[in-house]
Amino acid sequence: MNQDSLIDAKPANDANSTLAVHGGEARQKLADSVTDPIVCASTFTFENTQSVIDYIEQQQPREEYGRYGNPGEKIVEKKLAALEGGEEAILFASGMAAIVGLFMSKLNAGDEVVFFDECYHRSREFCSKHLARFGVVTRQVPACDYDAMESAITPNTRLLVSESPTNPHLSIIDLERFAAIGKRHNVETLIDATLATPYNVRPLTYGVDYVLHSVTKYLAGHNDLLAGAIIGSQDQLESIRNLRGIMGAVNSAHNIYLLQRGLKTFALRMERHNQNGQAVAEFLESHPRVEKVYYPGLASHRDHTIAHNTMRGFGGLITFLVKQADWKETAKIVDAVTVPRIAPSLGGVESLIEQPLVMSYYECTPQERRQFGIPDNMIRLSCGVENAADLIQDLTQAFNA
Repeated sequence: MNQDSLIDAKPANDANSTLAVHGGEARQKLADSVTDPIVCASTFTFENTQSVIDYIEQQQPREEYGRYGNPGEKIVEKKLAALEGGEEAILFASGMAAIVGLFMSKLNAGDEVVFFDECYHRSREFCSKHLARFGVVTRQVPACDYDAMESAITPNTRLLVSESPTNPHLSIIDLERFAAIGKRHNVETLIDATLATPYNVRPLTYGVDYVLHSVTKYLAGHNDLLAGAIIGSQDQLESIRNLRGIMGAVNSAHNIYLLQRGLKTFALRMERHNQNGQAVAEFLESHPRVEKVYYPGLASHRDHTIAHNTMRGFGGLITFLVKQADWKETAKIVDAVTVPRIAPSLGGVESLIEQPLVMSYYECTPQERRQFGIPDNMIRLSCGVENAADLIQDLTQAFNA
């Protein structure tokens, strides 16, 4: 298979190992190296004045200044686009930088954006506290209430936004229905698919306009870098890329190298995350100390049917409620585990555990936490790639302790 056909390959709902290893890369590389070199340059030279003019007039595919791009960055962007089945990807310094870049390039004063209300709290905060200062209106409707979302659309609506799965409740969006609402009203749609990854679902195939990833999580996979990405069509992404060049929300050459290296094992890691998530979720659901488990791979999950029909697997993130426990009793279980580390984030090879009330919503009032669906007895567990039996044994001793 030649390089062009490899990049253009769009396997249905399958970000396979071949794309993860080879997508976006040239077969023969600088210095005949099997890996792409790290290019540590903040600026790039031209042979003479005419070469500068040729670069500008002919839009030559080379670098000029580090804020606008890096050779390694272009390779990673092609790989991410190939995995997601999109025309183009834009790499940012973090997931939040990516969503801020998209909003700032697409929204003007007086425009409106409609969110499903189960979402990362910083995304919500940016819209409600910061975009609002520039005259952008944010409307929130209950997650998966498609009639409410459609009713919230006005002539000023420019974007419909959701995560799928949502964080931390792991609700699953009917992507075809979501995209259809946008198309009926000529409104662009954005899905944050960080928790799904292109291994488990590819929203572009359902007609969604933009896919967002906090690449920090499963795609990079090693809890050692920050990055974000927006994937979509070249025409729709052009304004976002131009703004990124002004904002300077770019990654360092070393980060890009680490990301490309991490992506090589992406498909292999996701197989294990999916296996561990399912096994641990089934264990938790059967445990007498657990009141409820949020995991789309369980038949008891509200959106299990749509998840089963659209997703290849369900990831390593599990949210559960401890039966008849206040926040202090819940914290004792978090403190008692020995394999997962207590930390925010998810998607790395190491399992992580946290109590959302403490980690992300500590400064919120009880009323705000109820509004966001964050009870005192909630625990969020990100299963890494350890042995599932070890994770289950560790949780067992934590409950007993």
